[in-house]
Amino acid sequence: MAGQVQFAKMNGLGNEIIVADMRGRADRIAPHAAIALDHDPATKFDQIMAIHDPRTVGTEAYIEIINSDGSQAQACGNGMRCVVQALSAETDKRAFTFETIAGILTAQEHADGQISVDMGIPRFDWRDIPLAEPFHDTRRIELQIGPIDAPVLHSPSVASMGNPHAIFWVDQDVWTYDLERFGPLLENHPIFPERANISIAHVTSRNALTLRTWERGAGLTRACGSAACAAAASAARTGRTDRTVTVTVPGGPLLIEWLDNDHVIMTGPAEWEFAGSLDPQTGAWQREEAASSQGAA
Repeated sequence: MAGQVQFAKMNGLGNEIIVADMRGRADRIAPHAAIALDHDPATKFDQIMAIHDPRTVGTEAYIEIINSDGSQAQACGNGMRCVVQALSAETDKRAFTFETIAGILTAQEHADGQISVDMGIPRFDWRDIPLAEPFHDTRRIELQIGPIDAPVLHSPSVASMGNPHAIFWVDQDVWTYDLERFGPLLENHPIFPERANISIAHVTSRNALTLRTWERGAGLTRACGSAACAAAASAARTGRTDRTVTVTVPGGPLLIEWLDNDHVIMTGPAEWEFAGSLDPQTGAWQREEAASSQGAA
C-alpha cells in the first residue's frame, strides 16, 4: 500500500504500544486510522508512539502520543520505554533525548535491558493539573463516588505528570473496586476540564504500593507509567511512603524514584511483539513477514 510506514507492536508491562516511524514525513497518523488500528484485535493498543523528525536541536526525535480513541496524550512512560528499545536496536545508542507535547525528556537503556525515563517534575498546583476550580491543597480534593455518607471512593490526590491524574487511596485490594464502571464517570467529571487518568492505589509499605488505572482516552490498562509516577510522588507528598517506591501495576513492577531535584525517574522493561507496516491515513496494515494485508477497510 502506498504511503506506508514501518511500525513495531510492543508493550511495556502489558501496556499495549505501537511505535510508528513517521520520520521523513510531514503528515500525522490520522485519528480515524488510530481508531481502526485499535479495533483490530492484532493491533489493539493503549497508545501509539509516533516518531517524527526532531523539532528542537539536541533531541533525537519528536514523539507524538496518540490514545486508542484518536486523541492526543501528553505523556506515556511505558510507551517511551518501547521507543527507547526500538531506537536502541536500530542505532546502538543507549541514551536519548526526546521532545513531546509536554516538553523535553531523557531516557536510557541499561545493560540489563531495563529502561529508565526521566518523566520530569510533577506539578501540584490546581491550575497546572488542571482543575476547573481552585483547590489550594491538592493532596486531597473533594470528589467522591457513592453515597455522601458512605462513599466508595473519595478524597483523591491530584497531580500532573504532563497529563492530569487523580489517585484514590484505599485500604484494601485494588481489585475489589469496579474501576471499569467508575473510571469513565471520573475521567469525564466536570472538575477535570481536560479529563483525567483515574487510579486506585493501595500502599503496602513505606516503599511499595499497588495501582490500577483507568487511562484517559484508552480505558483500563495493564500499566500506565505516568500514573505510577503521579501515585508515587503523591504517596510521598502525603507521607504515605518514602520517595523511592516499587509500584506494582497489573502488568508487573515499576521502580519509581522521586529525586531530590524533584524529577521523577521511572525504570522498567519493554517487550517487542511483531513488526509491520501501516497506512497512517487509513489504519490498514500488514505484518512484516506476511504478504497479505490485514485490517484493510
